[in-house]
Amino acid sequence: MSTAVALSSSLKHNLALGIRFPQNPSFYRRNGPKVSTFRTFTVAMAAINTTPLEICVKASVITPNKPGDCPFCQRVLLTMEEKHLPYEMKLVDLSNKPEWFLQISPEGKVPVVKFDEKWVPDSDVIAQSLEEKYPDPPLVTPQEKALVGSKIFSTFIGFLKSKDPSGGTEQALLDELSSFNDYIKENVRPLSGSLNVLQFVDLLHNRFMVFSLKGPFINGEKISAADLSLAPKLYHLEIALGHYKKWSIPDTLPYTKSYMKTIFSMDSFMKTRASPEDVIAGWRPKVMG
Repeated sequence: MSTAVALSSSLKHNLALGIRFPQNPSFYRRNGPKVSTFRTFTVAMAAINTTPLEICVKASVITPNKPGDCPFCQRVLLTMEEKHLPYEMKLVDLSNKPEWFLQISPEGKVPVVKFDEKWVPDSDVIAQSLEEKYPDPPLVTPQEKALVGSKIFSTFIGFLKSKDPSGGTEQALLDELSSFNDYIKENVRPLSGSLNVLQFVDLLHNRFMVFSLKGPFINGEKISAADLSLAPKLYHLEIALGHYKKWSIPDTLPYTKSYMKTIFSMDSFMKTRASPEDVIAGWRPKVMG
């Protein structure tokens, strides 16, 4: 069966799915003739000559045919986007898991990705497999940096669920965010000399320091796997704490805030993120329960 016929057949299946293709034009120049991303799936498939990876992710409870609020699913989608890999997204209603999905993932967990006819669970394992199978561009984080910011998510959950204002959960989160702020501060270099107009406007708009493009990420100048794991969790932190606690990261942590702004504005992040409404709905049972 040809790729075009297989894809057409797949689209007729009664699963909620979507095909995503990388938006970076340079990818098409490296791998074949440049094509418009608005053309048919068949043209794009022929141009890149790559079979889309199949991935099951949580479906939105707010917006039809959109991914839901799972930060681990977004991590995998981000990894695929940053590696410029086409993928076929199957959206799963986790409140009413279909039988076909339970056959793929007996524990009913997402994400799961199909590699060589085998469905693989766990975002850590999936990210590692993607790195091994598709090493270019590399997203490896050096071992000594791999755990930077890794305790932020658990302390965020502790603070979000806490009913005791004096229980120390807020301070525990602030301590982790402060450590992350100090780490990023050591990896960036403030702009020297005079600012151009755009930098000056950005400074006035954001009311915190403007940083050079060198070293805004955990591994320095380029994004890596550690960023792709942490960023969706920081997104949940910002939305959930803002909604349920009326809390936001203080201005005394400008490097953390700048880091979040940089990643949240990336095309790959905006394309794969859940809606704020989904994030709020997803955390409601944990906050109210």
